[in-house]
Amino acid sequence: MARRTKNRRIEPTFDAPAARRSSDDLKLGDSDRVVPSRQRRKPSPSRGKSAKGAKRTRRASPRRRNGRGSGGGFFGFLRTAIYWSLVLALWGGIAAVGITAYYGAKMPSATTWEIPDRPPNVKIVSADGDMIANRGMTGGEAVGLHEMSPHIPQAVIAIEDRRFYSHFGVDPIGLARAMSENLIAGRLTQGGSTLTQQLAKNLFLKPDRTIERKVQEVLLALWLEQKHSKDQILEMYLNRVYFGSGAYGVEAASRRYFNKSARDVTLSEAALLAGLLKAPSRLSPARDPQAAETRAQVVLTAMRDQGMIGDGEMTTAMSRPATRAAAYWTGSEHYFADRVMEELPGLIGDVKGDIIVEARSI
Repeated sequence: MARRTKNRRIEPTFDAPAARRSSDDLKLGDSDRVVPSRQRRKPSPSRGKSAKGAKRTRRASPRRRNGRGSGGGFFGFLRTAIYWSLVLALWGGIAAVGITAYYGAKMPSATTWEIPDRPPNVKIVSADGDMIANRGMTGGEAVGLHEMSPHIPQAVIAIEDRRFYSHFGVDPIGLARAMSENLIAGRLTQGGSTLTQQLAKNLFLKPDRTIERKVQEVLLALWLEQKHSKDQILEMYLNRVYFGSGAYGVEAASRRYFNKSARDVTLSEAALLAGLLKAPSRLSPARDPQAAETRAQVVLTAMRDQGMIGDGEMTTAMSRPATRAAAYWTGSEHYFADRVMEELPGLIGDVKGDIIVEARSI
């Protein structure tokens, strides 16, 4: 009997009253659960504190995430703007280098670059030494920088290239200033080219407004700065630049507008000459003396602001009236100069440099 009882299979019952269930009934305790019951778990005091801290942490973390997600306000926007500005500057620099290399490769080798000879001038003077006429493409002889009036180079530098003696052929500061003023004005008011760039354009290039011409102008300006001194560059510029009314160079312009040599030009006259460089044909005193004088006053103000002249000198120069130029040749002088040019090739052959023809009475 005992053996049968021992081997008897006991089936669990779940519908019996709780009081009649034996201790052998199958029950699931809290330790048998995969996830312990929250109701039966009693957290310790230290665990409770950490839980509260975790709640605080969970509540505070969205704020930090929101702060980072919004870009940090103004400073986030500033960081983003700086980042993309650097990226654009980098790619802009790469593009500039590529364009420079492309157009530079289309130019002849730098070893073959030479300054072209200045067209010769024939100066015809009387037996008394007075000039009768100038003939040639330039309309005047070349004058050394140390020979001409010191007001001329000062006026030109003040209005055209105030950092001429400090830049390397290209002036990034002047270029940035010109670009900003053009943006403010809404039109092209300034070019930003240095005197060296203008000389390179006059010597080698055509007056086309293209990217290729601008790149070549910069490369040639850098080459000029390496090969020649600042004074040599300034002298070449002043003896070749166009001053309007058919006058190339300061000597031709001084003879054309003031009937005197560039050696004797006054401060007000030098300011007028420098002012012509912006628009030689439109501002020529032979065409519009009032416009030429107004521009000359702008030049004088620039000279005063840069400390080249004082207030008194500026006031005195501004008080001078505008100059109306007379005809360059008149009457018999014109015919006499033509006759000299006809006879000259038979006497000396081809004219390859500046010469002076002295007319003597027989």
